[in-house]
Amino acid sequence: MTSVAATRPAVRAVGLRKRFGNLVAVNNVSLSVSPGEVVGLVGPNGSGKTTTIRMLLDILRPDEGQVSIFGADLTAQATEQIGYLPEERGLYRGLRVIPTLVYLARLKGMSQQDALDRAGEVLSRLSLEPHQNKKIRELSRGLGQLVQLAATVMHKPRFLVLDEPFSGLDPVNVRLIKDFIAELSGESVAIMLSTHQMTDVEELCDRVIMINKGSVVLDGGLAEIRRRFASGELFVASHPAPEGHEGVIESRAHGAGHALSLAAGQTPEGVLRQLLDRGASIDRFEPATPSLEQIFVRVVEEGRG
Repeated sequence: MTSVAATRPAVRAVGLRKRFGNLVAVNNVSLSVSPGEVVGLVGPNGSGKTTTIRMLLDILRPDEGQVSIFGADLTAQATEQIGYLPEERGLYRGLRVIPTLVYLARLKGMSQQDALDRAGEVLSRLSLEPHQNKKIRELSRGLGQLVQLAATVMHKPRFLVLDEPFSGLDPVNVRLIKDFIAELSGESVAIMLSTHQMTDVEELCDRVIMINKGSVVLDGGLAEIRRRFASGELFVASHPAPEGHEGVIESRAHGAGHALSLAAGQTPEGVLRQLLDRGASIDRFEPATPSLEQIFVRVVEEGRG
């Protein structure tokens, strides 16, 4: 992950609302993504996440609210700066890889030569050169997905939306795409990653936005969100086990160590001092922060209450 290089958002949405009949799919959603930032967009099925993405891309028009790209209205010209990898893939199966990429780039206004040069560059970055003369139907599912990603970035978008980009890929190609995402972020591309895999969000994203029941219920940096949902427990892996210490009201075996619940007024420093005074060998000593998946489940379950 890279630091955010600029303060002006690549994309900003303010007060988006969308209704389908009696169903309010999106209700007053506001969000932004800055250049060089990788933002995870998460939410349960039916949360309004897909509808939000479609409004950001001008596929759907909001009933209320506004979307801007680098400070400009979401016009046809502005959308030229957007790249979108949909969850439902679709390429011309009878075409070969390079003509496919060139054709799609020409639709975005690139010249024939620029499109050919760019195709060579992108195919090299995604290790697709050995397959460049194959027809799309001759590719495996994973390779087809890599070609779809290549097509998404051919026109050098400044705002990139990736919807479940790792679905169906083997670990080698997952790592390839993750490294590519990091490269694009380093080139100041603003990236929104929509996925149900919280481990991917934790690894790749600077910030997470969670939508539930059509509204934004979380928006912040991963460390900040974990602190907000922290239980106040400590995780300690030591020998001997951390038991019988003053100010520890409960010690539970947890993985390779113990989760300690502290009494009111007790501090982690006080527990650490006791461990050291007793000559304990300490392998890990840290706040027991919840995973993003645990936070996700908690927020969704609380929203059902």
